Amino acid sequence: MNIIKYILANICHPPEYGKVEFINHALIGVDRNGIIQFLLKPTDATYQEKLKQAKKEERLIAFDDSKLILPGFIDLHIHAPQWPQAGVALDSPLYDWLDNCTFPLESKYSNPEFSKEVYNNLVDTLLAHGTTTALYFASANKNTSLSLARICAKKGQRAFVGKVVMDNPDQTPDYYRDESSQSALLETEDFCKEVEKLAQNTLQGIYPVITPRFIPSCTDSTLKNLGELAQTHNYYVQSHCSESDWEDSYVFNRFGKSDAEMLKSFGLLGPRSIMAHCVKLDTTGANIFAETGTSIAHCPISNAYFANSVLPVAKFQRLGINIGLGSDISGGFSPSIYDNLRQAVIVSRLLEDGVDSSLPSEKRGKANSRITLAKAFWHATVGGGQALKLKLGLFKKDYSFDAQVIDLSTLPTYGGFDNQNSLWQKALYLTNSPSIKAVFVQGKKVYQNQL
Repeated sequence: MNIIKYILANICHPPEYGKVEFINHALIGVDRNGIIQFLLKPTDATYQEKLKQAKKEERLIAFDDSKLILPGFIDLHIHAPQWPQAGVALDSPLYDWLDNCTFPLESKYSNPEFSKEVYNNLVDTLLAHGTTTALYFASANKNTSLSLARICAKKGQRAFVGKVVMDNPDQTPDYYRDESSQSALLETEDFCKEVEKLAQNTLQGIYPVITPRFIPSCTDSTLKNLGELAQTHNYYVQSHCSESDWEDSYVFNRFGKSDAEMLKSFGLLGPRSIMAHCVKLDTTGANIFAETGTSIAHCPISNAYFANSVLPVAKFQRLGINIGLGSDISGGFSPSIYDNLRQAVIVSRLLEDGVDSSLPSEKRGKANSRITLAKAFWHATVGGGQALKLKLGLFKKDYSFDAQVIDLSTLPTYGGFDNQNSLWQKALYLTNSPSIKAVFVQGKKVYQNQL
């Protein structure tokens, strides 16, 4: 079986939607490729034999009861070049935020040294917050977008990276856009080939992603060409869809159809497509997502600032749409998926209960809209893995061993709140970066907390 690492620890993961499994003293066998080959409980027949073997071979990594191992988190929506502006200008309308803050910042990523400084810091920060897999919008600059992919490969984070495409002169500044539809396509093709070459020597995986910024920023020919490129090579696709009143209105005024209808017509929706936000998705659009297998990157913090609405997660989940979580740095101020899964629970309750206290309770909200913490945990792990079509987010045979080690001694677990049901909830609600003591990606330790 070629096991090179045995992990002995208390673990917690969401094996089914809405359910959490907590296993004391689990023994996990990981092979040289970072893939889980077995998970044994103390009551399993071969547990003691495997544990004895692990100790004899000196391949055992044991964590005491003060630690809890959770799956690594998956962030499905990050604007990497926006990291320096996190927490800035969040009170501005979306179009002002883009024109006056974001585009000027992203244009600086023609500078290789500036890009490396920012991207190194961002990847380190995300790993320190338990994000083992990241789906990135880079910038419109091909070379520094490749630099982001190389940094992720070197630091051990599993990454999906896209060179941003934006060539519509009506919606992009002249100092920051692709020169033409043709150059946008050629640079995207070159970028994808270079990332595929890098991936050949990257164990945890580095993947190219077709990345039209969103429909307003791209010409018709570019959207069509990118859709054809994605379908020809089975590439991942990411963009924004129905993010706000402004975006939805713009697309309808331009085409006479919804965002989802137009993305589908351009060939940009499918099983390997992840669309961010989607709060304004109507019934037709939701059915298109379900039919095409397109996933949603739910960004509950940034939605509160720019999306004009709350994503109806429970409703879309019932329709068969897969949903993961995204931080949307820097439309979302926090690099932590912990913060976003908490916010996902909060806004779902606001959607169900309503927010206008002048209305009677029966007219105030949308019934059956809340999600539980266990469901938010699933979206942060398994939902993201399903969006990326990879075996991620669970401690299970044939899944990648991606994990974060939580120090429970940093959390208030006294007073009788030290049982399993309390511990996993406290871990999800109270963990911050100092509580994360180590992070593993594909079986390799990529972060060690020195505090």
